[in-house]
Amino acid sequence: MRCCHCEAVLAEPFYPEYPNPMNMFIGNSLIVRKQPEREQMLEMLLSELDGMVYRCRQDEHWTMEFVSEGCFKLTGYHPDELLGNARISYESITHPDDRQRVRDQVSQALAANTTFNIEYRLVHANGSIVWVWERGTAVASSDEQRPHQPQLIHGFIQDITQRYLQEKALREAEYRYRSIFENANEGIFQTTADGHYLEVNPALAAIYGYDTPAELCQALVDIGQQLYVDAGRRIAFKELMRKDGMVNNFESQVYKKNRSVIWISENAHVVRDAEGNILYYEGTVEDITARKHYEQRIAYQATHDVLTGLPNRALLAERIEKAILLSAETNNGFAVVFIDIDHFKGINDTLGHATGDVLIKKIAERLVNTVRTVDMVARIGGDEFVLLLDGVKHDYSFIATIIERVLTVIRKPCALGGREFTLSCSMGIALHPADGMDADTLLKNADIAMYQAKEAGRNNYQFFTQEFNRTLMENHELQQQLRQAIQHNSFEMYYQPIVDAATGRVIKAEALLRWSKEGQFVSPSRFIPIAENTGLIEPIGAWALDTVCAQLAQWQRSKLAGIPVSINISPRQFNQPGLISSIQDALELHGVSPSLLELEITENC
Repeated sequence: MRCCHCEAVLAEPFYPEYPNPMNMFIGNSLIVRKQPEREQMLEMLLSELDGMVYRCRQDEHWTMEFVSEGCFKLTGYHPDELLGNARISYESITHPDDRQRVRDQVSQALAANTTFNIEYRLVHANGSIVWVWERGTAVASSDEQRPHQPQLIHGFIQDITQRYLQEKALREAEYRYRSIFENANEGIFQTTADGHYLEVNPALAAIYGYDTPAELCQALVDIGQQLYVDAGRRIAFKELMRKDGMVNNFESQVYKKNRSVIWISENAHVVRDAEGNILYYEGTVEDITARKHYEQRIAYQATHDVLTGLPNRALLAERIEKAILLSAETNNGFAVVFIDIDHFKGINDTLGHATGDVLIKKIAERLVNTVRTVDMVARIGGDEFVLLLDGVKHDYSFIATIIERVLTVIRKPCALGGREFTLSCSMGIALHPADGMDADTLLKNADIAMYQAKEAGRNNYQFFTQEFNRTLMENHELQQQLRQAIQHNSFEMYYQPIVDAATGRVIKAEALLRWSKEGQFVSPSRFIPIAENTGLIEPIGAWALDTVCAQLAQWQRSKLAGIPVSINISPRQFNQPGLISSIQDALELHGVSPSLLELEITENC
């Protein structure tokens, strides 16, 4: 035999398991040469081939075990990027619309032990589309050589983009001069105004599932009633023809011969005689079912949560706005319920997101099965869900009944992977119109109420109140002012003496942190909890410790030497890994004896 690309004489059979990569497949031929001449010749041939020689596995990635240097010119990727899917797999650069077709045709050929020839598209590394022709066949190997391994394929892939474009241009040129009616890919028709087909081409018959144009014309004698799923579409079609003399991209659902439903798009115009009388309608039909399904799938993905299939934030906001409009007409209010699963972050952190995802799906299923069919359950991210309870007005008792059911069903043990989980949730409720007139406000206020439920100890629900909202806003403002106070060192330390009642002598003192804002002291009971919740207590505590140690050092040099001082340590400071070392550093920095410093901790430490 001779190789069709290089005219090299073929001798020994090709064994892909050989460690020597010089035994390679070219086109439909095998080359084996002696070293070093064989290596040099094969390397030269492979480098000069206008295409890519390959050997791959028949697996889900078409995993490449060998590719020639032509790979880079063909795909934009270097061979070592494709080998073993090091950077990218051949499957992933195959055009998504062609992948299944390629896989089916290759599988059929291998099953029949025949060579396959196939044309399809690749996505080049630069994003362009490359049309390729591939020829290949299975590698002959025994089970002993590759037990339990995917079948191997070898072949040749060539860029035919230029040829494809030229052929496409030629076809288009031919179509202009050939009978458009007989050979067009689109369906072409002529119908009477009252709904009888006069002429159809084979493409239209195929679109509608008929074997021949004649069969279609005989079967469909009333287009409006027999073809369109909605008979009103034919009426709309005729009205546009009467008004404009044409229709463009007129989309409808129609029945095929077997009564299955497809989507079509029609372009048509009126044909008149010399006197202006209507002779017939003439136009084209395109089957757009695949596009419609794709659009529906994209629309679904844009409005639904990927993990649970529940409506997402976008669809929820849309539904809330519709509920607002309906409520204005019916005076029938609704409730927005914000749900947050308590301590769910700990599950993700300790057991992994895979376990967390399974639990989220179970929670979603429970929520859907708990609320009414008129209500909506949405997932807006992470462990956060929202219920839209329709038609509840301001019936707090009725709303509470639904919410209590939710609390109960969430608390039910959930078995997963041999373990049992018991969860709880915190819920906030905002009512329309009392708590908001738009989707954003209602969601924000429901979220605020949920935060109040967490403040109340979790595993409960709270209705939105303006009072709590004001408190939340004040806390936020105070938090910002605290940050500024830390930056500008605006705190003061006061020392309350502790006196021996018997002798009247000061035996020790208690350090009291004070913050003066705009000439007035802010109560520690007001700002300390905010500092602890936000982590600001750590820099404040460090400042307090340093200040007390500095004061003790000053007293040691005066008549007050030897008076110990107690200082409060917050729970957050107490849990700091570096607490002991920071105390030691402060004492050593100021030269203070450890016996002069007392630390006081609260019960919740």
